[in-house]
Amino acid sequence: MKEQVDSLLAIYDERKPIQKDGTFSQESVQETILSMADFIISEKESLSNLKDWMDSHDFWTSPASTRFHGNVKGGLAAHSLLVAVQALRFAIPFAENFALSKQAGNFSFTAEDVFISGIAHDFCKAGTYATESRKTKDFNGNWKYETYYKTKNDVRNLGHGNESVLLLLESMPHLLKNRTVIEAISRHMGFSDLSPMESYNYSNLLQNPLVLLIQLADQTAAQWWDL
Repeated sequence: MKEQVDSLLAIYDERKPIQKDGTFSQESVQETILSMADFIISEKESLSNLKDWMDSHDFWTSPASTRFHGNVKGGLAAHSLLVAVQALRFAIPFAENFALSKQAGNFSFTAEDVFISGIAHDFCKAGTYATESRKTKDFNGNWKYETYYKTKNDVRNLGHGNESVLLLLESMPHLLKNRTVIEAISRHMGFSDLSPMESYNYSNLLQNPLVLLIQLADQTAAQWWDL
C-alpha cells in the first residue's frame, strides 16, 4: 500500500492545488482529483461513471458548507481533496499501529479505499446549495447586497453519511460489498450524525480503522478554513 500512497501524494504535492491559507485554484483542484482517480481506481467503468456523476451533480462548483469550512464556490471539491490527502498522509502509520491490535486480522484497507472514502465522504453536499442575496451594511454604513449560500428547500437526505454512501453507489455499485469504505463514509461524522438507535452499535463501527482514519482526516482538513 505504501507505494500507491506515496504515488498519490506525489501527484498532489507536485500540483499544490491548495495553499496553507486555504486559497485554492478550482481548476487545479479538479485536475488533481481526476489525476489521482485515474491512477488509483481500478474499476475503469466505475471511474468513468464517477467522473460523470461529479460533472452532473455540481461537485466541482458546490461549497462545502453554508457558514463553516469551504463555504465558497468549489469549496466542496477542495475540502474533499484535503480530506483524501490528509487520510493518505496518516494512512501508513495508522495501518502499522492498527496491525498491533487484536482486531487487525478482521479489517484491511487499500490506498484506493482511502482515496475514495475521502473524496466521497461529503457527496451529499453536491448540488444541495442555492445562492441568495441579502441587504447588509458595509464598513461605512452603506447598504449593499451580499450573496450567500443556503440549503435548497427541496433537499431530501437520509443522513449526512448515509446519503453520501447512497450517492457514491450510484456511480460505483461494485463498492456495495466493500463495507470498509461504506462504514467509513457513513460514520465519518462520528457521534454527531447518529440517531439514538444507531448509537447502540456504534462501538462496533469503531473497530474499522478506516472509520477512524476518515474522521481524523475530516477534522484536520477543516483547519485549513479555521472551521
